[in-house]
Amino acid sequence: MTAEVGEDRNMRALRIVLIVAVIVGGLFVAADRIAVNFAEGEVADRMKSSENLATTPGVSIKGFPFLTQVLGGELDDVEVGIKDYEATTGDGAEKIRIGDLQANMKGVEFSGDYSSATAASATGTGTISYAELLKTAQSEPTEIASGVTAHVVGLSDGGNGKIKVSVEATVLGTKLPEPVDVLGTLTVEGDNTVRVHADELPSFGGVEITEDQVREITDFEQQIDDLPGGIQLDRVEPAQDGVEIGVKGSNVRLAG
Repeated sequence: MTAEVGEDRNMRALRIVLIVAVIVGGLFVAADRIAVNFAEGEVADRMKSSENLATTPGVSIKGFPFLTQVLGGELDDVEVGIKDYEATTGDGAEKIRIGDLQANMKGVEFSGDYSSATAASATGTGTISYAELLKTAQSEPTEIASGVTAHVVGLSDGGNGKIKVSVEATVLGTKLPEPVDVLGTLTVEGDNTVRVHADELPSFGGVEITEDQVREITDFEQQIDDLPGGIQLDRVEPAQDGVEIGVKGSNVRLAG
C-alpha cells in the first residue's frame, strides 16, 4: 500500500513538472514572438526613413528562437518586401518603379536600438513593368532616314528569353499598317544598366537604312541607380508581366 502511495506521489510530481515545463515553454515562445514582432516593426520603420520609402516595407525575421539570435548580435535570416520601390535613372532626372521587390538577407548585424542593421549578403527579385521600361525607349517619332520616321510603341515578352520591341514607322508620309516587331536580347551590365539589343534588324517599307540608323530606335539602355541598401542588379529576364530582375549584394544596409 505504501509503495502504491509513493508511486502516485511520484506520478503527480512528474505531471506537475511537465505542466510547469509546458507553461514556461509557452511563456518563452510568447515572449520570443513579442520580441521578434517588435524588432520587425523597428527595422521596418528605420528602413522606411533611411530609404525615403512611401510605404512601410514588410520585414520578417526568420529562425527560432529569436532571443538567442539577439544575444549573439546577429540575425541569421531576414526577409524584406517593398511593394513599389522608386529607383532613379542614370541622370537622376526620372524615377523608374520596381514592383514587388523582395530581398533575403543573411547574417544581419544590428545595433541595440535597431537604428542600424547590415547584412553580410543579400539576394532578391523584383519586376519592372514594360510600361516603366518603355519610358527609356525612343518613344517619340524620330527621323532615321530620309522620309522615314519611327518610334517604339510597345515592349512585351518575346518568348524564349527574348524581349519584343514593337516599332511604328511612317515611310514617305504613309504610316505602315502594322507595327514592326523586333526580337531583342536583354542584358544587365556591371553599372546597373539594362540594355536592349535587337537580334535582327527590321525593314521599313523596303527603304534602305543603315544598321546604325535602325539601332537608334530598336536598341536602348537604362541605368538604374539608388537601389535600396546598395544592392546591385544581377540579372534581367523578360516575362509576361514585365522584366524580372535579380539583385544581390554584400554588406547591405537595412537601416542606418
